[in-house]
Amino acid sequence: MKIALTGASGFLGLHIAKQLTQDGDEVVGLLRDSSKRDHVEPWLSSTISGDLSDKDACRSLLEGADCLVHNAVDWKTLRSGDMQAHHQVNLVRPIEVLTDAAQRGIPIIFISSVATHHHMLEQWNGQIDATHPTRPGGFYGASKAAIEAHLWALHDMHGHPFTILRPAAIYGIDPVITRSIGYPILRDVAEGKPYRRAGGGKFVHVEDVAETVARSARKNHSGGHIYHLAECYARWCDWAACCCEITGRSVEIDHGSPIAPKNMFDTSDLERDLGFKWTRGWDGIESHLRSLHALMGQDAQS
Repeated sequence: MKIALTGASGFLGLHIAKQLTQDGDEVVGLLRDSSKRDHVEPWLSSTISGDLSDKDACRSLLEGADCLVHNAVDWKTLRSGDMQAHHQVNLVRPIEVLTDAAQRGIPIIFISSVATHHHMLEQWNGQIDATHPTRPGGFYGASKAAIEAHLWALHDMHGHPFTILRPAAIYGIDPVITRSIGYPILRDVAEGKPYRRAGGGKFVHVEDVAETVARSARKNHSGGHIYHLAECYARWCDWAACCCEITGRSVEIDHGSPIAPKNMFDTSDLERDLGFKWTRGWDGIESHLRSLHALMGQDAQS
């Protein structure tokens, strides 16, 4: 298949491109002129220079595509506080590109986020599935939820097929190593600093997200599908304790956070629909931290 991919040069985009290419697909990536390319170009059959604001580039991206994977987010604009610019680049243009894809009959995979959920209803009894309404607690989640709503509208009006993937916090080695989840914890623990961050989060490995994208691309496209991608819950103090073990340092850690979250996401449909099983659990996080620590040591020596 020929897959059109936005956000190709980012952390997740790299792994999506790699997984699809290893599966034998032809991946066409949309890349900003300013984006680094050397890390992702081996996994792209071709590139289109531009971003979502470039309508000609987006039309070229979709030419002859069998599937569109929309993964791009302009974080700089989102964090700038310029709401008009954020809405244009992270809401209006994505909707226009997705509508163009629908008009061409191209199935869509949209990388959303569990950030579409923040205020979770008690009648779901702590197991949040795809039927729970989106109730975001920030502008990032709100933009994702709005795009999801437009995908449902395209489906209801024209019968267009789509898949929505909602990852939790994605861990793995980022091409910019300092952006990897766990980097600041390893750094602070190695420096002997107390670790008092409360709470925790739901986590998923980047390679597992990429694999669900590839499996979704091969699924018989019909209707609309939503999948939550959240393998496990871990407290930040658990991350810090693991970092102490890896570095051989002993620091003060606040272990007062609850060991389990109030809500978790139902992911049973991943195995039923896509044949995907979780295999990493906490061992995946520990393995990630050990790999990250080794790379940090290499950086320190270079």
